[in-house]
Amino acid sequence: MRSRFKPQILQWISKRFQIEHSKTFLQKDILVFVYTQGFLYLVLILITFIAGINYGNNLILGFCFLMSAILCVSFYLTFKQLHALQVDVVATEVGQVGQVLILKLILKQKSNAARYLRIQWQEQEQNLYLDQKQQSFELYFFPQQRGEYSFDAIKIYSTYPLGLVRAWSYLYLKQKVWIAPKAYDWQKEHKNQPSNANDRLDEFRELRTFQQGDSYQNVAWKQVARGQGFFIKMFEAQANHQYLEIDYQQIPAQSHEEKLSFMMGLIEQCEQFGDDYALILPHARLKSGQGSSQLIQAKLLLAQA
Repeated sequence: MRSRFKPQILQWISKRFQIEHSKTFLQKDILVFVYTQGFLYLVLILITFIAGINYGNNLILGFCFLMSAILCVSFYLTFKQLHALQVDVVATEVGQVGQVLILKLILKQKSNAARYLRIQWQEQEQNLYLDQKQQSFELYFFPQQRGEYSFDAIKIYSTYPLGLVRAWSYLYLKQKVWIAPKAYDWQKEHKNQPSNANDRLDEFRELRTFQQGDSYQNVAWKQVARGQGFFIKMFEAQANHQYLEIDYQQIPAQSHEEKLSFMMGLIEQCEQFGDDYALILPHARLKSGQGSSQLIQAKLLLAQA
């Protein structure tokens, strides 16, 4: 019976707790119920109530009413941990298979009240302590496939102050992120291929200072060992190669996904060496360029291909 109604319940929850970019938790958005330890607390209240009635002991009954009042106050205090809390969601424009996808949550409140929260997503959980009007937290996702990616449900809850009651809510994100293919490792392939030392010597052009993002494959280790500095060997092929046209039809691979992976690897190589590149797909084309904006557009085209 439970499994029969579970899809309907999940569908109802996903519709009720949807969020696009921002949401403020109101009374209708917060669920409150007795937590695990709270059930034992209820049993203790019931035992003291029965004992007080049977023995006609006002002291035991008074203690029973005191515990009941503490439970009622816990409902209110736990509910206030989530009430009027604003959550803004900022997602990365485009992700990539094999890389971490970051989702930023910006939590806002009108005053500097202390909130003790917990957040669950996928198989991860994190404690959040909010004591300022605005604080941001990052959640990490690990997409495994290229294409459109939907975020799993995010659960925010609190059991403050006594752990007897739990107040919780969900975030079902409407927005989706496109995931680019994993880049083919061209450097690994070149390392496995035998090279002729004389040919590489003939192609050598100059040394230049090492820059962040450069491959360690071309490091001039002799100069490093002599203490002359950290330099990169530049060859004629690298110096003259300033533009690359990455054509889907020219990629030497059989499957569609392999071709996209090869293209992603070439794009990252061009970005690493600062070369301009154009992207040609069967139904789309990206003009020549390089840089962060060009990289995002290229990833988006490959993710949607």
